[in-house]
Amino acid sequence: MERFQTGDARALETLFERHATGVHAFLTRMVNDRALADDLLQTTFLSVVRSADRYQRGLKFSPWLLTIAGNAARDTLRRKRMAVEVLHDDDETSPPEPTVDPALSDPLQRRRIEAAFAQLPTQQRECVLLHKVEGLSFEEIAQMLDITSTAARIRAHRGYERLRELLDEKP
Repeated sequence: MERFQTGDARALETLFERHATGVHAFLTRMVNDRALADDLLQTTFLSVVRSADRYQRGLKFSPWLLTIAGNAARDTLRRKRMAVEVLHDDDETSPPEPTVDPALSDPLQRRRIEAAFAQLPTQQRECVLLHKVEGLSFEEIAQMLDITSTAARIRAHRGYERLRELLDEKP
């Protein structure tokens, strides 16, 4: 990122190559829609270009990038909810595409996990993703979301508990 800040346009390509797959997976799980995640990935990297001057040298790039991606996903989900409320659209829609690793051998279990994950509130889903999937600490999550590390822990804990309930698993 520091190379990009100093004018090296190829550095952005390198950043995209290194991080696009992980960010796309994060976005797909956040919005539960692969096509929308494609759009949000582009929006995320466009935001990286636009806000490159705000990146603080010496900080980890991944949490900064995931903050941008998470903000884009939350904004989109908020707009989607508002549009549904305005339209009062009760039409049946096709089920969301699964976003769990296809290597999971049991398709029925994969669908159960996806369905349970989709039922989590956005804040809990985001904290669970950032903690378990992206491997970020609660302190890093707190910085990204502008909350306390305690709040990040609570959101993740509630998300884990809700997933257990939905999947009928014992702690």
